[in-house]
Amino acid sequence: MDEKTQTELEAAAFRRLLSHLRERTDVQNIDLMNLAGFCRNCLSNWMKDAADAQGVAMSKDESRTHVYGMPYDEWRKLHQKEASADQKAAFEKSQPNH
Repeated sequence: MDEKTQTELEAAAFRRLLSHLRERTDVQNIDLMNLAGFCRNCLSNWMKDAADAQGVAMSKDESRTHVYGMPYDEWRKLHQKEASADQKAAFEKSQPNH
């Protein structure tokens, strides 16, 4: 597979992941962190890191809006729930290093 095709396929898979996460608002970021070690915020940080590496101007808010499909504060008001004691304990135990 040539590099251009690989990049296009990877971009398509990333767009599908974002679409899936936007549909699955029931899945909380803490659940993603506890199970997979990354969350929507990590994706937005990675996007900003990639933009920075390419010299593309992108703010943290812009990268989060891209990942969430809306401003982050709006998403939090609409979909974020208070983490349970079990979720918080699992998060502390996993000690994410992002």
